[in-house]
Amino acid sequence: MKKVLITGSNGLLGQKLIELYLKAEDISLIATARGANRYPLKDGYIYAEMDVTDAKNVMDVVTLHQPDTIIHTAAMTNVDTCEADKAGAERLNVDAVEYMVEAANAVNAHLIHLSTDFIFDGEAGPYTEEAAADPVSYYGETKLAAENMVKNQCNKWSIARTILVYGLVHDMSRSNIVLWAKGALEKGQPINVVNDQVRSPTLAEDLAIGCQLIEQQEAEGVFNISGKDQMSIVEIVERVADYFKLDKSIITQVSSETLNQAAKRPPITGFDLTKSREVLGYNPRSFEEGIAVLMEQMK
Repeated sequence: MKKVLITGSNGLLGQKLIELYLKAEDISLIATARGANRYPLKDGYIYAEMDVTDAKNVMDVVTLHQPDTIIHTAAMTNVDTCEADKAGAERLNVDAVEYMVEAANAVNAHLIHLSTDFIFDGEAGPYTEEAAADPVSYYGETKLAAENMVKNQCNKWSIARTILVYGLVHDMSRSNIVLWAKGALEKGQPINVVNDQVRSPTLAEDLAIGCQLIEQQEAEGVFNISGKDQMSIVEIVERVADYFKLDKSIITQVSSETLNQAAKRPPITGFDLTKSREVLGYNPRSFEEGIAVLMEQMK
């Protein structure tokens, strides 16, 4: 039986991966995160506490369970927090990846590392896997450093790059663009939304499927795993409003400059998905189909 170990299993993607792999009968699953297991179902897999910033802990857990594949989702992903706490970002996004690479090599595991569109400057999106990286934030710098480490030091590796992940889990530790927009509009509060940033929002379920396709095919290299629709942040919010029949008149369009965010954002990203479609058979849902998935889960 093939063994798959997930890091960051309490997060949005981590929980979607547990859900997906519990349906796979030929997989022995090990879910890991810091602290107690937050996934509601506790049967059918092993849960192990693991602090990815502790080199010994990582090596102990990985050598104990001997996974064939490690899907490394744990990271500090809040862009402004990374800018404010550079040491913390370095620990979680770079040092932890080094420990993961060492552990993967020790057991000859295939490491699937999650990365981001924020490694790009956003001047020329949508991007292919081969596009030159040039991050504009410290978050982007740490994620690029991690990618380079994986490419240069890991024996068997893949990098799954994604964009603006949204979804719903049982125990939400933080919100995301779709839930935030729906919540704010339902309260009837006027909201300011940027009109000069373009993204391809990604349903967490689709990202999990993309990771699984890489694992199943043991496909190595870099893969773009995002949503297929490219749109501005304000269009995302307007499309959420349209879907739930909420009042769009309370949305005010603003430029990024007016928000005074700690970290700079790349203006236009988005991914070319040709490689993932052709090599992996990856086929993400449209944005509206993604919202419909959330709707079902909210019931």
